[in-house]
Amino acid sequence: MANDAVKSFVRVCRYLQEPCHVARFQNICGVKGTFTDKPGSGPPGTDCPGLRKRLHGSEVGNGAAGDASAPQLNGVQGDTTAEPDGSSSSSSPSAANVAKPLRRNSLTGDVGQEFLIHNKFLFYLFTFGTELGNEMFFIVFFPFVFWNIDALVSRRLIVVWAWNLFVGQSTKDMVRWSRPASPPVVKVEVFYNSEYSMPSTHAMTGTAIPFCLFMLTYGRWQYTFLFGLCVALSWSVLVCVSRVYMGMHSILEVITGFLYSLLILAFFHPILDKIDTFYMMDHYAPLVVIVSHVSLGLVAFSLDSWSTSRGDTAQALGTGVGIALATHVNYQLGLLLDVPLSSLPLTLPSISAGLVVCSLLRFLLGVAVLLVTRMVMKAVTIPFLCRLFGLPSDDVRQARQHMKVELPYRYIVYSVVGFNCACVVPLLFRILNLA
Repeated sequence: MANDAVKSFVRVCRYLQEPCHVARFQNICGVKGTFTDKPGSGPPGTDCPGLRKRLHGSEVGNGAAGDASAPQLNGVQGDTTAEPDGSSSSSSPSAANVAKPLRRNSLTGDVGQEFLIHNKFLFYLFTFGTELGNEMFFIVFFPFVFWNIDALVSRRLIVVWAWNLFVGQSTKDMVRWSRPASPPVVKVEVFYNSEYSMPSTHAMTGTAIPFCLFMLTYGRWQYTFLFGLCVALSWSVLVCVSRVYMGMHSILEVITGFLYSLLILAFFHPILDKIDTFYMMDHYAPLVVIVSHVSLGLVAFSLDSWSTSRGDTAQALGTGVGIALATHVNYQLGLLLDVPLSSLPLTLPSISAGLVVCSLLRFLLGVAVLLVTRMVMKAVTIPFLCRLFGLPSDDVRQARQHMKVELPYRYIVYSVVGFNCACVVPLLFRILNLA
């Protein structure tokens, strides 16, 4: 009986992993590619999940997404549009919008190939949805929440975010499943196309952050349970579905990412208060935080070769270090002004012109400080590390593919950025009467 259940479970998983379901969903949503290849004729190892090598040097352009310098395989040629089943149908480009991925492949530099968009609303909706799971969104979101809404909530969200990225990326590098095969899948996004895909870390962060935000703020802020649940669920579903639409993940990978993040959240949520208290009060907290986060980064970087997503993981861990150190310093110096428990629950203030202007000033000034910090630290750190390890510094992209450069670079730069976000910028707001 148990054996039959396991076999049924494996069959369902294999079914949900098939790329034809991704292609069929894209077709329903109005995304079509014009393939001259037959489905499954891509590079070896891309037509099924399993081990495959990362693309390097001479392999640039041989990935599933194609090469900008080679003849377009997925561009508008002969008005022949590939269907999910591999058949072709006539399609006029004038009836659709020709589009290409917004960002190059992070490893190969490939710009991707053209595809047809027949439903612009869904294209913009899911593009927005996938951005809700990108690191760039969180780089903007966390400071805004920290400076304008609730610093305590933002601090704890960053803990969950960093751990989600670390666990998710490490799992990817151990499982080593490739992205859905193209064809039949249309690669609407190619930035992460050369990296492993099981589980979807977009689905993980896009689930953990809204649900953690909901659990941290419900009861602390005044709003109905149903409203908070609907916002969290809508955010999560939009991010998860967008990854299938973009051709980056199978249905199984997205479901796994969703459930995986809930498991991590169930573990961390009960202890977030203890973690925050440890950061504030324990005299050994700075040392423990630095050693533990650097150790996690070394583990992540040792699992496989360099990749952008692994750098993003180190960036998240570095940001977590900076926020934790700033929390400790703020508490020890009496600068940490969390709302007292007697003032709970908090109510949203009425929106006025003065409130909007003040919030925008805080945000713009704070972001300017962080951007300057990042620019200065990057300009100093990378050349220094290259000289330290005897590496040429004229090609920054190549230099950063060495763990001994990328790992300390990400940690040093984003630890300082995180520290300034939680300590220096709020202090500047007080000096300028913007707090």
